Amino acid sequence: MTRVDLVWFKAGGGHRAAAQALQQVMQQAVQPTMGDSPGEGGSPWQPRLLHLTEVLDPQGLFQRLTGLEPEDLYNKRLASGFTLGLAQELKLLQALIRLGHSSLVQRLARHWAAAPPDLVVSLIPNFNRAMHDALALACPGVPFVTVLTDMADHPPAFWMEPGTQQHLVCGTERAVQQALAAGFAPRRVHRASGMILRPAFYAPPAVPREQARAALGLDAHTPTGLVMFGGAGSRVMRQIAQDLPRTPLILLCGHNTKLADELRALPSLAPRCVVGHTADVAGWMRCADFFIGKPGPGSLSEAVQMGLPVLVTRNAWTMPQERWNTEWVQAHGVGVVQRSFREVATGVAELCAALPAYQARVRAMHNRAVFELPQILARIVREAAPQTPAPLASTA
Repeated sequence: MTRVDLVWFKAGGGHRAAAQALQQVMQQAVQPTMGDSPGEGGSPWQPRLLHLTEVLDPQGLFQRLTGLEPEDLYNKRLASGFTLGLAQELKLLQALIRLGHSSLVQRLARHWAAAPPDLVVSLIPNFNRAMHDALALACPGVPFVTVLTDMADHPPAFWMEPGTQQHLVCGTERAVQQALAAGFAPRRVHRASGMILRPAFYAPPAVPREQARAALGLDAHTPTGLVMFGGAGSRVMRQIAQDLPRTPLILLCGHNTKLADELRALPSLAPRCVVGHTADVAGWMRCADFFIGKPGPGSLSEAVQMGLPVLVTRNAWTMPQERWNTEWVQAHGVGVVQRSFREVATGVAELCAALPAYQARVRAMHNRAVFELPQILARIVREAAPQTPAPLASTA
């Protein structure tokens, strides 16, 4: 079996979701062997989830000193909606990573020397050079692959590390062109059809859509919006709910119980479903007609996969690595991009006025990335394997 380390951390939640989705699909992959009937060969993969923070800080010193895990600082910013200045913080983080490069490499190399993988797949930005160098030190010849969970790179030193042996899996043509322009050989740049989504987003519904909507008190013919801002919610959801009193809404608040309570207390002239943490985002999306949220690569891709046109914003508060995503929305005609959610009522009216046309363009998008990844990775492993020389012809 091929031992694969899937590297993730908690910042934002999308990296863990992508790692878990890939792990699930790899565990279910079937590789028939000689004499097996189809489906009896078992999976050729042994995927191992590797939480980067636990490798770099196994004693939890940062948490003991501050009361927080390193990713918690970032996640609290997302929940508050105060994302202005993250571009400067990103530069500071990258400077600190460069400063601690040698130490990071040594710690990661010790880990991989003790538990050697056959392949390392990174689903996180910023730390890829350190991981690449550590793997080369501990396990020479083992391929290192970075799967972008963003639609585009935000150079320098975000996802792509020119001058290394890094393989890149890109979910958009924009990312492919960025990689080639950065000097990566075409054989190290692999195109997937989109972002990695959990298999649940491809599963058939448990109950018919009309039945599920009726159970929630939602009219079958009135367009319903689904509002989501990641696993921690966002304060802007309150403003959106207040500005859309006549629009049926499903509001996913994640772990933000305070926000959920505030939203339940708001008056409304239309049906409302306020939802706390849920593992069934796909099920809730099936009950909606359009999506309102930030232009994150995961939530955008989930919404489009579930047939929902999107309403997002682009402004100084938009995280730098997500700004290009709004260009993707406009280029494919799958939604509306606004300057601010203060204009949300106008945006919803624009979306609903042409909803069938938006929905048709959304249905034209086809993302099978999570099922394509095992084949891409198998090819990388196969090409990296030492080639057995052909036997010399006998001269006897």
